[in-house]
Amino acid sequence: MIRALWFLLKVAVVIAAAIWLADRPGTVSVHWLGYAVEAPFWVALLVGLAALGIAALGYRLLRGLIRTPQRIRRHSRARRRERGYRALTQGMVAIAAGDAPTARKMARKADGLLNEPPLTMLLSAQAAQLQGDERAAKQYFHAMLERPETAFLGMRGLLTQAIKSGDRVEALTLARKARGLQPDTPWLLGTLYDLEARAGDWAAAEGTLQQAIQAGAIPTEEGRRHRAVLLLERSFEAERRGRADAALSHAQAAHDLMPGFVPAAVRLARLQVAADRLKPAAKVVERAWRQSPHPELAEVYRGIIASYDALTRVRLFQKLLRQSPDSAESHLAVARAAIDAQLWGEARQHLNRAMEIGPTRRAYRLMAELERGERHDEDAAKDWLAKAANAPEDPVWTCGSCGAVSHNWGGLCGHCGAFDSLAWKAPTVAVPLMEPTDIPPALARPATA
Repeated sequence: MIRALWFLLKVAVVIAAAIWLADRPGTVSVHWLGYAVEAPFWVALLVGLAALGIAALGYRLLRGLIRTPQRIRRHSRARRRERGYRALTQGMVAIAAGDAPTARKMARKADGLLNEPPLTMLLSAQAAQLQGDERAAKQYFHAMLERPETAFLGMRGLLTQAIKSGDRVEALTLARKARGLQPDTPWLLGTLYDLEARAGDWAAAEGTLQQAIQAGAIPTEEGRRHRAVLLLERSFEAERRGRADAALSHAQAAHDLMPGFVPAAVRLARLQVAADRLKPAAKVVERAWRQSPHPELAEVYRGIIASYDALTRVRLFQKLLRQSPDSAESHLAVARAAIDAQLWGEARQHLNRAMEIGPTRRAYRLMAELERGERHDEDAAKDWLAKAANAPEDPVWTCGSCGAVSHNWGGLCGHCGAFDSLAWKAPTVAVPLMEPTDIPPALARPATA
């Protein structure tokens, strides 16, 4: 409707203009170079309009001819760019599919078609890595460092290479440089924290850990445990340097973070015993026993109450039993104290209860000791020892990364160097223990630990 009205309006304007010109007749005369031309006004007007139309059309044709080469070049660049991005896409698909030759071919093709080094260099580096050409990949990553927009990508590629090759010193240096470029990147903070911890830089690792938790790279509860482990390592380090107060302070902080964490409770209790603070040490063990009964806690507790007579020691271990009555470890601890006190019946009762909960080699060995002490029955003792040899392995500190076992807990695995990987469980893989001379300096422990 609106279009029809607009058309009628334009027709009315034309008709009105024609009527206006018809009511005002006249002539137009042109004298030029001795010639004279006369025409009615309306004819002159039409000629003028036609001339303007022809001039406009000629201008457009001329402009089109002038711009044709530019349009051809623009179209050619667009097609080239399209082919380049198609090659880039095909290269990324080849990377995902593990097709190294196609990835390398598409990388070269994209590099020739596109003038965008950030994209093509990354594809070329990944293609080189896929083919196992780490040297070429490293060259591409170094080239990416020269451009601000690709520097972080290049740093990440070099960092990944260093970690893969096991060069932790280089990896740590690169991770710290990368943090200078992107300080709040979650994966980088998690990687840097792990590298600093593996390097034994406990104070720096603790600071990075806090940033990683805030960035969401590490869950809060997991971060709490990691921080407790770092504090324990700082405690060992302070003790090696003769700073007993700092060692005790760090151990206390670790225990406060995780009261049920056995290494923290054992460490704190031993330091308190060394400082002749027996009552606080006993409370630490009792508090931890409520959550995590453990033979190392029982060993520390025996040292704390060593000055008491045998019967009193049994009563104190019975106190621990009441903290966790359904734990086999509680009954084994009471049985050990009862054997020392020659309370044979009570020792047998608790050993039987421990084996009902879960038979272990330690329970069988204690039963053999009981047979020797109470009845002097060597044959019965040998039978129990034979059962111990065929029983499942006792729990031991076992690395979750490589399966290596250790008789002593540490923040780092002495076999593979993984941080916070030791857990108290039965070993599943037979990995030889490290010799003392093979232990890295970061894992060295004072004699009192």
